[in-house]
Amino acid sequence: MAWWQWGDAAASHVVVCVHGLTRQGRDFDELARALVAGAGGALRVVCPDVVGRGRSDWLRDPAGYQIPQYAADMLVLLGELQREQPVATLDYVGTSMGGLIGMVLAGNRELPLPVPIRRLVLNDVGPALDPEALRRIGAYVGQGGWYASPAEAASALWSISSTFGPHTAAQWAELSRHMVVPSTDDGQWVLHYDPSIAVALRALTTESTAQAETVMWSLYDAITAQTLVLRGAQSDLLAPATARAMTQRGPQARLVEFDGVGHAPTLVVPQQHGVVTSFLLAT
Repeated sequence: MAWWQWGDAAASHVVVCVHGLTRQGRDFDELARALVAGAGGALRVVCPDVVGRGRSDWLRDPAGYQIPQYAADMLVLLGELQREQPVATLDYVGTSMGGLIGMVLAGNRELPLPVPIRRLVLNDVGPALDPEALRRIGAYVGQGGWYASPAEAASALWSISSTFGPHTAAQWAELSRHMVVPSTDDGQWVLHYDPSIAVALRALTTESTAQAETVMWSLYDAITAQTLVLRGAQSDLLAPATARAMTQRGPQARLVEFDGVGHAPTLVVPQQHGVVTSFLLAT
C-alpha cells in the first residue's frame, strides 16, 4: 500500500486522511498543507492510496475490495507509523468510503490501534447510505477510462463529478492530475484504479445493504472520538435524516453542511478545509 506524507515525520501527532471509492491519497494535498501550516509544522499527515487505487497494488481476488480488507490494511499502516515514530495523538479524516473505514477503526475497541482515535471527521458519509446513490455510483465505476491526454481525462471526470461542487479550472486540473497514469503500450492515459473495485459494490442486495447498515450503526454508536460530520447540502448519499441522527446518537457529532455541493466535498477550497483544520487543531 502506497501512502503520501506531509509535515514532520518525527511528530507524535498523526492525522490519517483516507479517500473515497474511486479516488486516491493525493486528493488531500490542500488539506494536508493547511493542517501542517496550522500546526506550525509539528504534525504528520499521512494519506494512503487504498489497495487497488493510485500507486498501491491491485488484489488478485476482487472479492477482497471491501471495508474489512481496507480496515485491516489501515491497521498495518498505523502499526508501521508507530514503529517509525510512537504516536501520541491520532486523528482521522475519511471521505465517503474512507469514512466507513474510519467508523470501523473508531467504533471497534478491540482493534490494536497505537492509541484511540481522538478526533474523527466523516466527510459526506454515515452508517446509512442511500441505495439510489449507490446505484448511481456503481453505474460508472470501472467503466471507460482511456484518454488521449490528462486534459481529456479531467473533462471526462468532471462529467461524473460535478456533484463535488464549484471548482476553478486549476483546482479541478490538480485534483484530476493524479487520477490517471500513462498506459504502458499505446501512449494513452488510463484511470489509476483497478476496475474490479466495482465488483463488490454491484453485488450489493437489499438484504446485504440492510445488514451492513445495522453493523455500521452499531459501530457508530460505540465511537468515543470527538466527531465532525461534513455534508454536501445537495448530497444524495448522506440523507439529511441520517446526518441529523448522527448528531443525536453515539458520539453526537457536530454537523456542518456546505451549500452548492453534493457528494462529496473535496476539501480543496478554504471554506471547507478550514472547518477541518479548526476542528482537528483546536486545543
